[in-house]
Amino acid sequence: MADPRFFSNAGPFSLARIAETAGADVVNADDTAVVFADVMPLDQAGATDVSFLDNRKYTESFRRSGAGACIVAPDVVDQAPDGMALLVTPEPYHAYARVAAMFYPMPSSNGSIHPTAVVGDNASVGSDVEIGPCAVVGAGAEIGDGSIVSPGAVIGDGVQIGENVWIGANATILNAKIGAHSIIHAGVRIGQDGFGFAMGPGGHVKVPQLGRVIVGANVEIGANTTIDRGTGPDTVIGDGTKIDNLVQIAHNVQIGQNCVIVSQVGISGSTELGDFVVLAGQVGLAGHLKIGSGARIAAQSGVMRNVEPGQEQGGSPAKPVRKWLKEVAMIERMASKKGG
Repeated sequence: MADPRFFSNAGPFSLARIAETAGADVVNADDTAVVFADVMPLDQAGATDVSFLDNRKYTESFRRSGAGACIVAPDVVDQAPDGMALLVTPEPYHAYARVAAMFYPMPSSNGSIHPTAVVGDNASVGSDVEIGPCAVVGAGAEIGDGSIVSPGAVIGDGVQIGENVWIGANATILNAKIGAHSIIHAGVRIGQDGFGFAMGPGGHVKVPQLGRVIVGANVEIGANTTIDRGTGPDTVIGDGTKIDNLVQIAHNVQIGQNCVIVSQVGISGSTELGDFVVLAGQVGLAGHLKIGSGARIAAQSGVMRNVEPGQEQGGSPAKPVRKWLKEVAMIERMASKKGG
């Protein structure tokens, strides 16, 4: 069970309600009005808990599980233990995510502004907005209905925050527009200067960074990630994109919709990503590149050239993943022969 000191359970819910949320068909259940109290792992779940099976490595745990209900794919229905109700769907993990979010929804605003918070002149604060202790909302900023500004967060002058946005503690948002239903985790820095200098033998002259950061709707940005504002063009993060902790996104970068960017990725200035691009951990992208929609880059790869849509690449310098794996295997064989 999730620790109630940190997580609030909104249950219980009936099996029928859970099935509706999951988008699943109910199998092996005589009564869909029966209620379930929580979501739990297969090996910890009891008769009032809902679990799920997505990775087939845990099929044996599924066979032994005491869960009262389980979200599963159609091909494992016949392996369920007796008495377990099944919620059958082609996408068990997606279904579980929706069910877990029903039991444990994101915190909602309490509609209060703490006495130590500072709200600047002409700031527009929507209805049911929560502003925590020592938070700052700058002059002329706009905070949409139902949004939460956590303790110590700073919303700069003129910044626009959409409705139902959650902004974590000590985040700073400057020169930016944030779309509705986005999540900005603790310590995120958005809209600070891009790293722009006119370099020369006499010294380096700072180039004014006159753009913004435009973050779409339903975006999630992990803790301590930094997103620089543009030089003149804006830095743009598309709708639905998910960014992990400790990512650096430089000025003028354009990121499409529903991309996944994993921890410690660095994206250099003016690089463009299409939709549904996946960058695994510690990928580095050189500047002014175009990464096509659906491309996938393996962890720790260094990308120096454009990547075609749908292509998978790996290595440093990055290349098509099959070629990279063949080269790695060849080097291992050569090293083994030499060692022998």
